[in-house]
Amino acid sequence: MKRILVLTALGILGSLSASIAQLPAADKVKTANGDLKIQPIFHAAMVLSWNNKIIYVDPYNDPKAYKGQEAPDLILITDIHGDHMDTATLKALNTSKAKLIVPKAVADLMPEQYKDKLIVINNGANTVAEGISIRAIPMYNLPESPDAKHTKGRGNGYVLEMGGKRIYISGDTEDIPEMRNLKNIDVAFVCMNLPYTMPVEHAASATAEFKPRIVYPYHYRNQDGFSDVATFKNLVNKSDKNIEVRLRDWYAKP
Repeated sequence: MKRILVLTALGILGSLSASIAQLPAADKVKTANGDLKIQPIFHAAMVLSWNNKIIYVDPYNDPKAYKGQEAPDLILITDIHGDHMDTATLKALNTSKAKLIVPKAVADLMPEQYKDKLIVINNGANTVAEGISIRAIPMYNLPESPDAKHTKGRGNGYVLEMGGKRIYISGDTEDIPEMRNLKNIDVAFVCMNLPYTMPVEHAASATAEFKPRIVYPYHYRNQDGFSDVATFKNLVNKSDKNIEVRLRDWYAKP
């Protein structure tokens, strides 16, 4: 009987491990206060861990993907679209200790249960939460128009400062001047998908201009498939071989 129970328990643990293992392995970046751990989750969603702080970015699609992840101290949401502001996934996660960093457009649509957790910042504004400096960066489509999928001022990209490192999260944007003019970015997450953001060629050109030390292509699902991230890597490194392009699977199934 004991043997059966042990084997059953091992089977359950094995199944859980298998589901967690389908996510790509977490990466690490050294900072002045220990490693920054980067865990891709899905599409634009990721978990950042640093200095005993856990940050969820745009939690989306399936709460099962967060099995094994610690509860967040901060949640960053970039935009009102459902692949960034996913209240169904949010409600299924343990957000009991979390503060939510959001633009006003997101705050206006958040369920009442989160209202006392919100820190609202808009483009150009700064805040400090859990010892992390956060600046809101514009994200929008070009050419600018009132009926664009992403209008200027509605959503936020973010620049985070942690342990002397600067991390840029693009959100849904094209290769706007505000991105091209970024300075001293250590890690960047750059979107590329049509018709919502920008093509691979524009993303690569902008990346080569602002020269992050490390760049992850993310948010690369198109209407009819996926953007060619290998071409993105080749174009970036053709312009600047010193930029480390990290290709990871942002569409693993939990």
